Amino acid sequence: MFNEIKLKDRALSNEKAIEIVEKSSFGILSTIGENGYPYGVPLNYTYFDNCICFHCAREGQKLDNIDFNNKVSFCVVTKSKVLGNEFDTDYESAIAFGNATVITDESEKKDILLSLLNKFSADYLKSGRINVKILIISA
Repeated sequence: MFNEIKLKDRALSNEKAIEIVEKSSFGILSTIGENGYPYGVPLNYTYFDNCICFHCAREGQKLDNIDFNNKVSFCVVTKSKVLGNEFDTDYESAIAFGNATVITDESEKKDILLSLLNKFSADYLKSGRINVKILIISA
């Protein structure tokens, strides 16, 4: 499906990739639009039930693209440090590929939203229960 990684010593186990995804707070979701252009957007997310989950407005470019083609990639970068004297950057990253799905089940939406709130706004759980769309990326 994808080319093999060139620098084999940088390949991660699934467990290490999940660890990176779990500890980061944002990533870049990449979709493809009807116009043929890729669209990358940074967003907050939670890793819940073996899926990358995020919320969004009820309409917009991201949802239009996912309606057109639900195949997506998601990239997370952590521990970024520029190594000026080496003309390089030291970082950890993980890339996930999958299919994005809008969640309609109210119970599942509630569980994912609570996971998001616990990760980002634990002090505001009550006011954070708003009517939003919840999406997941699954393999």
